[in-house]
Amino acid sequence: MGGQYRIKGDKYPRMRRRRRRGRLVGIAVASAAVLGMIGWGTLQLIDLFTGGGGKASAAGTKADCETGATPSATPAATGTLPKPGKITVNVFNATTRSGLAKQTADELKKRGFKIGDVGNATKQFDKKIKGTGLLLGPDAALHTSLPVLATQLSTAEYRTEAARKGPAVDLIIGDKFKELTKKADADKALAALTNPKPTPAASKKSC
Repeated sequence: MGGQYRIKGDKYPRMRRRRRRGRLVGIAVASAAVLGMIGWGTLQLIDLFTGGGGKASAAGTKADCETGATPSATPAATGTLPKPGKITVNVFNATTRSGLAKQTADELKKRGFKIGDVGNATKQFDKKIKGTGLLLGPDAALHTSLPVLATQLSTAEYRTEAARKGPAVDLIIGDKFKELTKKADADKALAALTNPKPTPAASKKSC
């Protein structure tokens, strides 16, 4: 060959292949992925042995326990529940609307409950019940009479008083009250309460 490609002397240029950068990049990415997995596994082991995940749950439980009012849900029932005819309910009106106490008492009587006192709420509760109602009774009623009464006004809150005497419970009507739970729904709730169906045990979460 001539010109600029002319070979001079006894040395010849060597043709070398370029190194494949793609292979080096793939190795680097794989190494980073392996290191990431190792780091993640280490964090999981640390959390397992230190119990870090349980702190949030414990804090949530503590917050629930420290709340002053019981959530507006039907209280849990235990043992043999009394029938509505064995429960005496005092009905008090804590709103500015007249006639609610008598109207509600009459409906509860139709549904089989015994009715005690009917009238306006005491100063302690008058115009201070912001929800639909408050169910109030002695400590002994928490898992007996109150769950049964709660089926008739499922949105009401409930509370017990340790110093309260007698088995009667109160239904104090609040500002958001419109009417009792529909009788058909209340009957279903009462039937489910007195004859609960077995449910699968809740799965336990590892801490």
